[in-house]
Amino acid sequence: MQKLTNKEEEIMHILWKLKKAFVKDVMAEISEDQPHYNTLSTIIRNLEEKGYVSHNAYGNTHQYYPIIALEEYRKTFMSTAIDHYFNSSYKNLVSYFAEEDKISAEELREILALIEKKN
Repeated sequence: MQKLTNKEEEIMHILWKLKKAFVKDVMAEISEDQPHYNTLSTIIRNLEEKGYVSHNAYGNTHQYYPIIALEEYRKTFMSTAIDHYFNSSYKNLVSYFAEEDKISAEELREILALIEKKN
């Protein structure tokens, strides 16, 4: 699975949300730094070349849809991030968020309860 640029990832999140969309539909979902229509169309075609998106053709118009599920992308992205930034350690990941005050003790207890429930 090829790495996505930030803008490509933003567009994929829109496509995952909409399930199927024309370029104009994707454009309507972008609130900040809206690209030109042709630029957005190029980004979506690049996503298609990378194997993330496919389309149905209706004359000269294309309706795009994701062929990589959000869950599949998330799993790959998280595994890569944990490998590269936390030495493949989930403990290091959780410790980082605890040290940065991004996770509370209550949230950690909830996570622990989920883990214990699985075992």
